[in-house]
Amino acid sequence: MITIIDSGIANIGSVLSALRRIEAPAETTRQPEMVARARALLLPGVGAFGDGMASLEQNGLVDPIRRAAARGVPVLGICLGMQLLAEGSDEFGAHAGLGLVSGRAIRLQPQRPGERVPNIGWCDIRPRPEARLFKGIPPGASVYFAHSYHVVCHRDEDVAAEMAYGNGRITVAIERGRVFGAQFHPEKSQDAGLAMLAAFADYCRNL
Repeated sequence: MITIIDSGIANIGSVLSALRRIEAPAETTRQPEMVARARALLLPGVGAFGDGMASLEQNGLVDPIRRAAARGVPVLGICLGMQLLAEGSDEFGAHAGLGLVSGRAIRLQPQRPGERVPNIGWCDIRPRPEARLFKGIPPGASVYFAHSYHVVCHRDEDVAAEMAYGNGRITVAIERGRVFGAQFHPEKSQDAGLAMLAAFADYCRNL
């Protein structure tokens, strides 16, 4: 069972629909007690980093998420949810994050023709060969984004997938132990996104 954290900052319906398509049992909650006993956690999110952390704090979810991750519960953050896994963000001031991954969310810096902030639409990504949630997803697969910030990982080994943006490549997926993140929206990314969610569900089942 995947427990989806409903902090009020995401479209839970589309995530649930995607999980139903891959036949992954799921439940939603805002209750710290359910997060504390979850076997797998999914943290979706949209909007600003500070608002996202404030919502988690107001619902008493920050410590239960951290404790769950510390005892080895798989955690997957989606879009803003991935950014919240980091140590902090510079969005509208300095904000502390959950600190499950060493890194910080910074604003996108467009450099090439056609690049904009926010970056909205389909972009090609390049998964790392060893990335556990991207097995079977080839380099160049296209997924759907809607973001203005991206996570800069302090450990290169935490980077699970990248995309071309600005003057180089930016991180669009992370893996650190049993903590995973996707900057894109897998629930809106058709076959590639469903494959990633299915890989997460299979990983959780096989623990």
